[in-house]
Amino acid sequence: MARIAIIATSHNKIPGTEDATGVWYEELSAPYYAFRDAGFEVTIASIRGGEIPFDGRSLGETPMPESVQRFHEDSEALGAARASLPAGAIDMSEYDAVFLPGGHGAMWDFPESAVLASILAKAFEQRKIVAAVCHGPAAFVGAKRADGSPLIKGRSIACFTDSEERAVHMETHVPFLLEARLRDMGAQISTGPDFAPHIMEDGNLLTGQNPKSSTPLAGRVVVALRGQARVG
Repeated sequence: MARIAIIATSHNKIPGTEDATGVWYEELSAPYYAFRDAGFEVTIASIRGGEIPFDGRSLGETPMPESVQRFHEDSEALGAARASLPAGAIDMSEYDAVFLPGGHGAMWDFPESAVLASILAKAFEQRKIVAAVCHGPAAFVGAKRADGSPLIKGRSIACFTDSEERAVHMETHVPFLLEARLRDMGAQISTGPDFAPHIMEDGNLLTGQNPKSSTPLAGRVVVALRGQARVG
């Protein structure tokens, strides 16, 4: 049985404002159930551990995504999100994949987390599956190869685009524009239409552009893990 670590942001407030932020609900709930329903073991973690902050706006979508409704009514899932493991407790040698949901909170603590950078470096070194959606690829900003070069240099990825950031009027609030920063680091960014599902696969690296990419991205992770099991 495959084991997957989902690691979320712990950042709950947009600096300089009174606005709350956190993980975007669908980006956690969709992969959680895709993996659980596939028979995989799922561990929910976050940068600091403990209760994961959710962006309240992600509960206001109409219609509400099925996975969000399901998670919101699932005492076991809610309990795991309220008592998440700290990222430092994740040993990638014990997992087959790591999945990084986004939400604007990830723009602050993902790039600054040396623990998360180490997890990603080890996952790449061990050829584990690494998946990230929306603002989740902000984790790659701090992740380096053994030679000090960016982990995603030369890799094809998707992420929340600068166009989408401007469309939600967050471009002056985030610490940097994610697409532009990852391009500057040498990543090859694949973009689709704003707010439409779009995923990119590059070997063991699977990424999605926005919340609506969460379900198809999680599905591709399931396919990839099942493929590894057949090969193994």
